Amino acid sequence: MAENNKWQSLIAHCKEYGFVFQSSEIYDGLQAVYDYGPWGVELKKNIREYWWKTMVYQNQNIVGIDASIFMHPKTWEASGHVDSFSDPLIDNLDSNKRYRVDHLIEAKADEIKETGDADQAQALLDEMEKLEKEENMIGLKELILANDIKCSVSETCNWTDVRQFNLMFGTQVGSVAEDSTEIYLRPETAQGIFVNFSNVQKTSRQKIPFGIAQTGKAFRNEIVARQFIFRMREFEQMEMQFFVRPGTQKEWYEHWKEKRSEWHRALGIPAEKERFHDHVKLAHYADAACDIEYEFPFGFKEVEGIHSRTDFDLKQHQEFSKKKQQYFDNDIDPETNKPYGNYIPYVIETSIGLDRTVLMVLSEAYDEQDLSTDEKKDSRKVLRIPAKLAPIKLAILPLIKKKGLPEKAKELLAQCQEEFNCFYEEKNAIGKRYRIQDALGTPFCVTVDFDTLEDNTVTIRHRDSMEQERIPMTEVIDLVKKAIK
Repeated sequence: MAENNKWQSLIAHCKEYGFVFQSSEIYDGLQAVYDYGPWGVELKKNIREYWWKTMVYQNQNIVGIDASIFMHPKTWEASGHVDSFSDPLIDNLDSNKRYRVDHLIEAKADEIKETGDADQAQALLDEMEKLEKEENMIGLKELILANDIKCSVSETCNWTDVRQFNLMFGTQVGSVAEDSTEIYLRPETAQGIFVNFSNVQKTSRQKIPFGIAQTGKAFRNEIVARQFIFRMREFEQMEMQFFVRPGTQKEWYEHWKEKRSEWHRALGIPAEKERFHDHVKLAHYADAACDIEYEFPFGFKEVEGIHSRTDFDLKQHQEFSKKKQQYFDNDIDPETNKPYGNYIPYVIETSIGLDRTVLMVLSEAYDEQDLSTDEKKDSRKVLRIPAKLAPIKLAILPLIKKKGLPEKAKELLAQCQEEFNCFYEEKNAIGKRYRIQDALGTPFCVTVDFDTLEDNTVTIRHRDSMEQERIPMTEVIDLVKKAIK
């Protein structure tokens, strides 16, 4: 299937089968805001829980927090978001449509690449990154004009100058308007970790190196949000900030690059569909940074960032709050034979978008399979989601809805639903019910038939191979649990 066709089919599939809906759709929706349906919310929850399990429960030196969305406004002054959290934007004077500059140039590069000139496309992207690093707004506009990049609405190159636009959402806290305080919806979850560094370190009794993990909502006023749930104004992050001794950050940076790559493999993402992209333009606080990019149907795009943030964040919060953010290290420095003493820790960050991970898993799992034979045309849509992430682990289907089969099936349902999420359905032919479960990503279907009433065995069907086997009803739970683990 062509990649563009697959992309559109996947978006349609997500709505048709209850994974993702446009927010407020009955009122014609709200751009770049989406709601998760019954099976999307289960997939999202499973991915979040799997990240937490592998990040927190399987690492004795990583603990979790849940920081509030509202934070003191000085937090964002200290972090630099008030002054510098912005994107270069440009307006078309004929259509009055506003664009992010990088989106315009990236789209042009994709267009050039489709003509077969990958080198020219890459050269364009390299020049854009160079100009962004220099914060050369005039150069960015000249690059747009030189490459005849047009507005998609007016189809003209009548552009304004490039300027910066802050991406934070502002709001007020206070019951009376004149006494209210202006605050921001957090644009990232990391700062909630940094301002709690001392509290967490003391109460969890952790020693350097250790990490603090968090999942939660963040908000960015994206001007051009696109590509379904890839870029949204309200999204969820899964972040871990790992605090290390200054001078050891390079080795920990490489360590977490490897660990995060392994985690992606465990999601069922093949190595050839991902790549590391080292940042050409480093943030002012970083001494190393890279992205893990996945090859979506619309190209390689960032899913996770790994950054060596030095001591910038804790140092800034120490300066703005006037509260010490230092750590006393009792370990002995082999060079001086004395304790390392007081220092502000350096930080290695791993930050992955939960919504982007959902989209990555769905993109990798979605398949349209032609099952036609000489006698009959047939096909199926299937989500090959790993069993541990699948929204529904087991569908229990009585062959017909009478003669004692539903009662026997519900017996099995009562046993299984204490162990994992199950689905029960009686209506429609058994073949159609199989197809529906394939489309939902359910790894196993159990059919309860008349033989079940005689010998307590059932037919279990495997989603990916469509093979069926007869097993005792008492073995169903163990078989599914083994696949989940």
